[in-house]
Amino acid sequence: MQTHIVPVGFDYDRLIAPLVRERLDVGRVILLEGAVGSEANVEYSRELAEKLETDFRNLLGADTSRVVVEDVYDYDTAFEQAFDLINEELDQREGSVWVNVSAMPRTVSFAFATAAHSIMVERQEDRDRIHTYYTVPEKYLETELAEELREARTALAAARDGEADPTVLEDRLDSIDALLAEFDERGTTIGAKEVGGSHVVELPVASFSNVKPFEELVLFTLGEHGEFDSVSELASTLARELGEEYTDAFRSKVIYNVDRLGPGGKGYVEQEPDGKSYRTRLSRIGQLWVRAHADDGAIREQGPGS
Repeated sequence: MQTHIVPVGFDYDRLIAPLVRERLDVGRVILLEGAVGSEANVEYSRELAEKLETDFRNLLGADTSRVVVEDVYDYDTAFEQAFDLINEELDQREGSVWVNVSAMPRTVSFAFATAAHSIMVERQEDRDRIHTYYTVPEKYLETELAEELREARTALAAARDGEADPTVLEDRLDSIDALLAEFDERGTTIGAKEVGGSHVVELPVASFSNVKPFEELVLFTLGEHGEFDSVSELASTLARELGEEYTDAFRSKVIYNVDRLGPGGKGYVEQEPDGKSYRTRLSRIGQLWVRAHADDGAIREQGPGS
């Protein structure tokens, strides 16, 4: 079962559509509400939260509650609130906690994302239970609203100067009514765009520890060859490429470093049981690390130091 923590801003589709389209097992949803800007903004956000609360229950059957963020621009307080809320969910319920950072002011989104990442580091045993994600909208309404304003201004200026075309004015009114209805129904963005085969773009978390030279060699070897059927196969490949003898001691060294890079360590490597062996490959953050360091030739020249 999944618990989703969803900061509510001025969006509707990308807060709920990904969960419906991906058919995720959502058991609980916590909607975060906060005062943003003018009274009209606050009221609009509150109405969206009410609609989301109803639809999360009806469409996903989720137990839905609403939590107030008193000051959406107070990063420190938001971080503390996020830290307590995520830990509480992990302690009291089984399953995973997903934090949606698509909406609300960036202070709240960043505070909740950073809190989630910090908890992943502190609670290594629960690392796989904590996720942060973002959903890309299919369309932003701001540009269409701005274009509509320009067209309306032209029509009003013509009416002021006695040059109004009744047909043009009627078209403008129809267009404005349609755009406002879409805005009232769905907020500032429309739809949820599929990226890489999913509507949920998960944000991977890097380790807070430096990667040591031999660990770098392991990562680059995995990046170059992809997946290995076992750690022994990885160790054999490493020994051959380094010109070293493949011994039990060398194999043990590789196993030790893979463990440090794995889910219980830095999170750059993931392993899947396959009989008596473990299929070994880079995690998503491991892939990003290799890509980011691909042009750093000095790393490969450091040799097999510890």
